[in-house]
This record gives sequence, structure tokens and C-alpha cells, in this order.
Amino acid sequence: MMELQELKSFVEQHDNFEIRVISHAGNRFYQVELEDVEGQRSVIGRRGKPVLFRSLDDVYLELKRADIHRAYLVHHVANDEVVGREAHYHQPLASRTPLVF
Repeated sequence: MMELQELKSFVEQHDNFEIRVISHAGNRFYQVELEDVEGQRSVIGRRGKPVLFRSLDDVYLELKRADIHRAYLVHHVANDEVVGREAHYHQPLASRTPLVF
């Protein structure tokens, strides 16, 4: 887990990473995840707990504070496997929606 205050520092020191805004079907909250160049993923948190955002606007504001202006929206649907869709959301790029703010 990466604390929100660590995110800005990470962004200042690195330029090859990906931010994902994760949403789950049936849930109206968003979670933010960072993946670095080595493939290490970290959920963004506060005081040791994952941060859940109530809207994309809240996500945008927090990411802008960290000087991040691009991310991918990844929407997990619980029944993907049931309808014959592979349940991997990191590949290919078509399974994610680019966000620019």
C-alpha cells in the first residue's frame, strides 16, 4: 500500500508508471492503484487503509494534487467469467478506458 502523501513524491522521482482507477460492478466507490515499471502494484491508502472515493471527481482532485493527469478506468464486472469474457483487466489495453483530466 502506498500512502497518499507518498504518491506525489513517487511521481516526482519516477516517470514510468501507470495509475488505475478501479470500480466494481454493484459498488459506487472507486479505488486507485499504481503499477510501477517492475510490475509492482500498490493500492493508494491513508493511515494504512485503502482510500475509497465516492466519485470520479474526487479521484481527479486527489490525483491532480499529486501532479497526475492521466489514468486508466478499469471496471470489474463480477460475472465476466459467466458470460465468457476473460477476467484479466491489466491486458490488453482495450479492457481499460483512458482518463485525462
